[in-house]
Amino acid sequence: MLRLILIFFFLTAATLGYSQVLENYDQEWTTSETKSFASRKEQYNLNLNIATFPESSVRFEIPAQSTIFLEGKLWRLFQKDTIFSVPLADLKHEFGKDTVEVTLVNDQIRSRSLPLKITKVMNAGREDISSVVKASQSGEVSRFIPQPIEDFYFTSLVGILFLLAIYRMAYPYLLGVLLQPLAVINAEDFSESGSLQKFFSFDILFYLLIVGMMISQIAVTGILIFRRDWLEGWIGWEYSSLILLWLAGAFLILVLTILKFIAIRIISYLFDLGKSEFAHFFYLLRLIVFGFSIMILVGSYFVVNNFSGLTTVFEGMVSGFFWFYVIGVSGLFLIMVNRLSFKKYHLFTYLCIAEMVPFLILSKWIMVLVQ
Repeated sequence: MLRLILIFFFLTAATLGYSQVLENYDQEWTTSETKSFASRKEQYNLNLNIATFPESSVRFEIPAQSTIFLEGKLWRLFQKDTIFSVPLADLKHEFGKDTVEVTLVNDQIRSRSLPLKITKVMNAGREDISSVVKASQSGEVSRFIPQPIEDFYFTSLVGILFLLAIYRMAYPYLLGVLLQPLAVINAEDFSESGSLQKFFSFDILFYLLIVGMMISQIAVTGILIFRRDWLEGWIGWEYSSLILLWLAGAFLILVLTILKFIAIRIISYLFDLGKSEFAHFFYLLRLIVFGFSIMILVGSYFVVNNFSGLTTVFEGMVSGFFWFYVIGVSGLFLIMVNRLSFKKYHLFTYLCIAEMVPFLILSKWIMVLVQ
């Protein structure tokens, strides 16, 4: 009787157990180092055999802030500690190989020992499956490639700073006028003796190209964050493709900026506002430069230190820039009321046609893309 009880106990324990470990890969991790333009990171590597025990599952215990690559392709990104299982048959079907190279990247590899485990088990428990579903629903799992974005982001930033340094050497006075913060408050550009009358001169167009490069950098970063499937279908996520897209976007924004100035000048002529289009354009251009400079600096911090949090931060910065620009247009209205002898409704209609309506349409389009 005792033997029957013991046999029944062990059989029941085997079926109630979480899972049976078939292979343990804890001792097979190796470390290596990846170098890029912007950083140098250590990573863990191992070769996972998916040919043996085809009916089993692979159980992953992944620490927070980790990125897993399979066969050199990004697989999943984890913001928090996560445990989940994947059937071996799924990996076999996806990669079609007997051995899969697993690479884990984590910023904490140098500073501490990570709770990292990969085992091959039978009868993966319900907790494993719910963990991966929960992670997927909360956004912890995201198919993203941070390294090419880091390289693109800092290459474009260095390029902008390099051209800005050249511009400062060639046109120090003009750069000081264009970037003077007090000019937004005292509005000296609205005097008749403004120094920015030659819009189509090389110095002004060069400055507008630098501004276009700043806007294009943020625009490409936003596409990578919110609509990266577009790039996957168009040009891919390679570093060279992102650089070409950034440069093409900069020249496109330069052309659109010129067209905007021409439109402002035509509307100003129709409303008989004299030469106020120059002051109007460069006043708001200062606001755009200040706003995008802050976005670039904040974005660079999160690209280096907390890439997974860039999405939330970017949404907040876009929303903040929207209200910053609206307040700027309101300030422009007050300045023009005090400096120009026109009725308020006359100026209000002018600003709505020249600024607010196009800006709100563009903002609505951007909100649709972000959502």
